[in-house]
Amino acid sequence: MTRIKVALMHFCFEDYTIELANSLFDLVDLTLIQPKKVAAYCRSSLDPRIRTIEFDKPRIRDPRNFAAMSAMIQIIRKLQPDVLHVQETNDPWYDLTLFFNRMPPLVTTIHDVFRHPGDRQNIFGADYTKRISFHRSDRTIVHAQALQQALSQRFRVPSQRINVLPHGELGSLYRHRAVSDPLGKKIEREPQTLLFFGRIWPYKGLKYLLAAMPLIAAKFPEVKLIVAGKGENFEQYFPNGIDRHQIEIINDFIPPEQVAALFQRSTIAVLPYIESSQSGVAALAYGMGTLVVASAIGGLTELIKPEQDGLLVPPGNVESLATAIIRLLSDCQLQHQLQTAAFKRCQQDLNWHHIAVQTVEVYRQAIASKQL
Repeated sequence: MTRIKVALMHFCFEDYTIELANSLFDLVDLTLIQPKKVAAYCRSSLDPRIRTIEFDKPRIRDPRNFAAMSAMIQIIRKLQPDVLHVQETNDPWYDLTLFFNRMPPLVTTIHDVFRHPGDRQNIFGADYTKRISFHRSDRTIVHAQALQQALSQRFRVPSQRINVLPHGELGSLYRHRAVSDPLGKKIEREPQTLLFFGRIWPYKGLKYLLAAMPLIAAKFPEVKLIVAGKGENFEQYFPNGIDRHQIEIINDFIPPEQVAALFQRSTIAVLPYIESSQSGVAALAYGMGTLVVASAIGGLTELIKPEQDGLLVPPGNVESLATAIIRLLSDCQLQHQLQTAAFKRCQQDLNWHHIAVQTVEVYRQAIASKQL
């Protein structure tokens, strides 16, 4: 059987794209199209057999985007793929290009249907132009049933054109990137260390975790919280200063090769979000063997199976958050149970080969719908 010829294009969501591309390679005739500015980040982790094409992509406000989009269209036309699969861009230039050009059967993965509250990196106009990609796509992939419902009900995308596929685990990717200790020393997991990882925006709920820390410390005086990630107005979270004995701050971009060590050190990754579509942080924690306590909200309620491979708490509830963390730190048997189940998930529905197989089926659906 002739393999489907796929052009996989991304502007962001690099980790997801890398793992998907590596797993698709043996299933389809694959070409990866990407801006030069993200190519360097991806190169060391991509299967070297994958054919890649790069193009210049200026910043959003740069009028040279007219030329960039023209070059992108020429690449697609020259490839003549059976299907074009695009990772959500949040880029109005791309969305408008969809409006004015005929595309091959188009599959779009939508990671975030709505803008996150307080996310200042959102691009002006993207909330409106991204609707073009919603409706121009022959098939749309989302990572949660809640997102499927939002696309169908709020944006009137026909439900039969929306496929729900899980966000794959990311632990194996970051273990591959990890810097080895020159003396071969293994990073030991610190039994009372918590980790808050990722961009620090209001919707991530850091303030609730910080409010829970005194409650946790009353039971575990040696508890430690690592806050690792970049965010604006960071000082607002610590009006009375930082207790360096209890809290370790890394208010910066974390190089990929250093990420694994943070998860290996930590016993629990805490996701006290007040809004969530899906979470690469939880997918990373599962693959690293780091326990997860998270808010019962959005896609997290579908990724995390409560009492089986993680714990869920009501969003914004400081006491419930503290209670769940204390319970987990107190119960080694529960820790082992959740960790074992999370690792098992990484070999099942969160396994990238399984996700790639399902993605190929979505391609077949997109091609068939275009032929009708």
